[in-house]
Amino acid sequence: MYRGRLERDLLLWVGKGLLAKETAGALLAEYDSRPASFSLGRVLMALAAVLLAAAVLLVVASNWEAIPRLIRVGAILALIWAVHIAAALMLARGAAAAAGGLLVIGAMSFGGAISLVGQMYHLSGDEQTVMYLWFAIATISAILFRSGAVVVVAGFLSWASFAVYLDNHDTHWIGVDPWMAPVMAVIVIALVRYTGAARARHLAYLLLIGWLAWLYTLYEEMAVALAFAVGGMAVFVLTALPHPRIAPLVRSAGAAPAFYSFLVAAIGFLLLHIEIEQGWRLVVLGLATLAAAVLAIALQGRNNGAVRYLAYTAFAAEMLYLASVTVGSILGTSSLFLFSGLVVALVAWIVIRLERRFSATAREELA
Repeated sequence: MYRGRLERDLLLWVGKGLLAKETAGALLAEYDSRPASFSLGRVLMALAAVLLAAAVLLVVASNWEAIPRLIRVGAILALIWAVHIAAALMLARGAAAAAGGLLVIGAMSFGGAISLVGQMYHLSGDEQTVMYLWFAIATISAILFRSGAVVVVAGFLSWASFAVYLDNHDTHWIGVDPWMAPVMAVIVIALVRYTGAARARHLAYLLLIGWLAWLYTLYEEMAVALAFAVGGMAVFVLTALPHPRIAPLVRSAGAAPAFYSFLVAAIGFLLLHIEIEQGWRLVVLGLATLAAAVLAIALQGRNNGAVRYLAYTAFAAEMLYLASVTVGSILGTSSLFLFSGLVVALVAWIVIRLERRFSATAREELA
């Protein structure tokens, strides 16, 4: 998506004479040479690694009853050593895609080895402990090889671990195990920053949102929904602050922190709407939701497309909802639209003035 926009912009600048054609080609070639850019070969290598890893796990699940125990254990251990040694050799040769595929097979094989030993010796171990151990091994592998592919595996294992907990405990909060989900998410985010596997951070953020949604199902109280709305907006505003300690950290994390914090706030407002269905509190909630959407557009709408479209959706949905419930009420639909239009027009005027001032300042700095 970004490459397409970049290519169109470069062609536009070349057509306007702002950029030489050779320079535009060099810029596009430099982008294509980055490891994070799309490559069909890398995608196919990753798919091949997943299929081979699935084959290993299925073979382990078949119990291998006709093969002696020592040979089975030796075979799985030999496979683990072989793929990691081969991955190290591939990394030394600069074949990062092949090394990532081999490391994925290795990380999945660890889970197969744990399962195989449990089958052979009829160990009554806890599934949750197995998932923790598997995640820890994947984390160590990601650190040692600085592999983004293994970070993705660790992200999915964090989801699997949380799913195993919910299944084993019938979605109830028992002990300290529920805290492991956010802990794993933080570990995945740290691995993302260490390895540069930017896309894997979404697995961690989505796990945190899923965990928060599960918390609401435990209590289903208005205070929890209000905490989501207020806390989400507070974190969202922090992502927009030009504080010298916060801004560099937020910029290095990309657009994800702003989007997911606003998503949490939007979920909170939605849950509050479920709790509040009528009365003056509904009007206050509706205006607060509209104000939050406008604030999101004002702070991050220009540079963060995901936040912009989510805010558009929240604003439009809220307007339609308020229109449907306030027909014939003291506010009246036309009055609501008039008031909202005036407020949005005022905010738009302020934002336009600020954007012009920022653009002028940027041009002065470049000059």
